[in-house]
Amino acid sequence: MLNILIMAGGKGTRFWPMSTDEKPKQFLDLIDEKTMIQATVERLHSLVSLDHIFICTANQYVPLVMEQLPNLPKRNIIIEPVGRNTAPCILLSTLYIRQLYEDSHIVVLPSDHKINNEKELLHILTSADMFLNMHKDSIVTIGITPDRPETGYGYIKYGNNIDYVQGYEIKRVNMFVEKPDIEKAKEYLIDGHYLWNAGMFMFDSNFMIHEFEKYYSSYRLLATLPSINDNSYFKELQRKYLDCEAISIDYAIMEKSKNIYVIPADFGWDDIGSWKALERYISKDAYGNILKGNIKIYNSNDCIVYGQNKKIMLLDVEDIFCIDTGEKIVIGRKGSLSKVHELRGK
Repeated sequence: MLNILIMAGGKGTRFWPMSTDEKPKQFLDLIDEKTMIQATVERLHSLVSLDHIFICTANQYVPLVMEQLPNLPKRNIIIEPVGRNTAPCILLSTLYIRQLYEDSHIVVLPSDHKINNEKELLHILTSADMFLNMHKDSIVTIGITPDRPETGYGYIKYGNNIDYVQGYEIKRVNMFVEKPDIEKAKEYLIDGHYLWNAGMFMFDSNFMIHEFEKYYSSYRLLATLPSINDNSYFKELQRKYLDCEAISIDYAIMEKSKNIYVIPADFGWDDIGSWKALERYISKDAYGNILKGNIKIYNSNDCIVYGQNKKIMLLDVEDIFCIDTGEKIVIGRKGSLSKVHELRGK
């Protein structure tokens, strides 16, 4: 039984001022008419029914999930009482899903990534599922074949090929590598044995719980929660979750487990981590401008303008950004877009 877990609790701070604590980037339509979480669920719906798609998010975002995904069963919203990084989030969700589907393979995916070749992603997920049917004591990650030296992503170094499934190579993971500096990133690209870590992976629920029991210090806090149908479940979860060690899934499990594999992939992936990433996906006008909203330009070039309801007019400017959230307008040189989130709280 295949189930999908979409993690949707992040704050998306690098997309401030559009992305806020009240409505982070996964709930915004930054690129398409659909919000990022809507696009994520839609691309997976042909693989599994909505009964098998789960969203883990903060309590404050439950109304947004219900509004944007009205057909998703409410029981499929897993509430994380407070952000404690990805390890406790995935353990909590795996225990939750296993109560509903005891014999389950679980795909973990972020809610806010861009996928250009969705069919290819689904083929790879199907192949990983088939591999797990034969090797249940395994975790299968998806690594993205890099096309440039990138300092913004972690990397996966792979070793020997151990299998082929539906034409896809399954390789043993040698190590996970932190975000490198530019010189290391160039070395990784030339080496050819490094993939971008996209934060996508699949596992058998029983095996992953076994790995958490072995390696994660806070395992018993969540393993001893009442049934999800018990009236005391959420109260007990709130009390215990605060005491869980805040640690990433990479540090807690991936770097320690002995049976980690990777499928090298190329399906047009991008984590859309900052405003500059939009230049790769939104069409520019004849003058190099990216415009979204009610925008009029006059003799202006190479600008990024995001508007809400206000009419925004540009005259004789170039290389600037202008972001209108409805509550505030932020303007600056386009080269400073990577720093715009530093204005939060000012």
